[in-house]
Amino acid sequence: MYKHGKVDTMYRAVKVRIYPTDEQESYLAQCFGNTRWLWNYMLNATTTAYKETGKGLSKVAMDKLLPGLKKEYEWLGLAYSQVLQRVTFNLSGAFVNFFEGRAKYPNFKSKHGKQSIQYPQNVKLMPQDSVIKFPGSLGLMKTVFHKELPDAKFTTVTISRKGDGRYYASILFNQEDTPIVAIRDAIGVDLGLKNFAITSVGSKYDLPKKQLALLEKNKKRKQRKLAKKTDKTSNKRRKAKRLVARISSKIARVREDFLHKLSRKIAYENQVICVEDLAVKNMVKNPNLAKAISDQGWGMFLTMLKYKAERFGHTYFEIGRFFPSSQLCSETLLLIPMLQNGYDSLSVRFVDCPHCQKQHDRDINAAINIRNEGLRLWALGTSASALGGDVRPKSSGRKKSMKTEAIPHELGSPHHTR
Repeated sequence: MYKHGKVDTMYRAVKVRIYPTDEQESYLAQCFGNTRWLWNYMLNATTTAYKETGKGLSKVAMDKLLPGLKKEYEWLGLAYSQVLQRVTFNLSGAFVNFFEGRAKYPNFKSKHGKQSIQYPQNVKLMPQDSVIKFPGSLGLMKTVFHKELPDAKFTTVTISRKGDGRYYASILFNQEDTPIVAIRDAIGVDLGLKNFAITSVGSKYDLPKKQLALLEKNKKRKQRKLAKKTDKTSNKRRKAKRLVARISSKIARVREDFLHKLSRKIAYENQVICVEDLAVKNMVKNPNLAKAISDQGWGMFLTMLKYKAERFGHTYFEIGRFFPSSQLCSETLLLIPMLQNGYDSLSVRFVDCPHCQKQHDRDINAAINIRNEGLRLWALGTSASALGGDVRPKSSGRKKSMKTEAIPHELGSPHHTR
């Protein structure tokens, strides 16, 4: 087996469902509005200052403006003081990420869609009573703890309201993760459209396509009903919009549940996980495949796979996206003529290699090539890894468990013969 990494301190978030009372919902709506207004105000002030002087506002400068703003706008003080200070902290961090080339320029926040606030201190978790105690006017809030909380210190608690009206609390823990002994040395994972993920050991995994298809059909029906309600101020349109948001949230949760289960299974069982560095943003520019690629959730899956591998003390490695993994024979590393010259018909699932005289499943063959190339580069100390997401490294040039299980469909050996 390969050597394990050292025990490292990592952040882990546990997401739980909360049920605020009517009074608490009203107070949260006020806090969401206050923090959103403060973010937009400070963002505008920083942008204006930068245009006029060439320098923006630091976190200290933004915090100095808070007392005056509370006197001028008395309603701003209704939110807990540390919640407002967290806004300047997050905005300052957003500007740091922007100037270091890790993220885009911060955007103004809208009252539509997801809303959130953060409590950095004075929050008490009480799972034995199924409540969380928040400071200030919020007080005790009913909570469903669907899993045992880590035995570690937590730093911040983020309250969020999704577009479908559900409320969640995300608790950020600072804990030491102990390496897990893997049952397999290394694995290669190839992502595709026909099958979501194909591994070098011959397993194939698919999204719950039937369930998602039924939900998508239901969503289209509700969207048509929403489109017929033209009065944007009517209660009927507001209700129809909420129904669309709920079904959209359901689709996202079903897909995310599958990705969590599959990524944990692969990260837990394998010491070294090799994947391709996919340029999803470039791939969705193809109008014929844009929706199909977006629905797969490849970027989210790779992000999950990376942080879960690190949590278990395993190695996550990405090879270059231009490596011809699908065109090489995994036995001889020679080009398969049938797959050369841009011939890439998805209808062809098995190919005959004239070099080794064997028939390969093209997806499993690609996964084996990814594993072998990843191990080769890893041994040389060369990495082509990428974090993905909106915040990326500077370049040189949880929820309730659902019934769907991430169970592999075993196709057979890499050299399966029909």
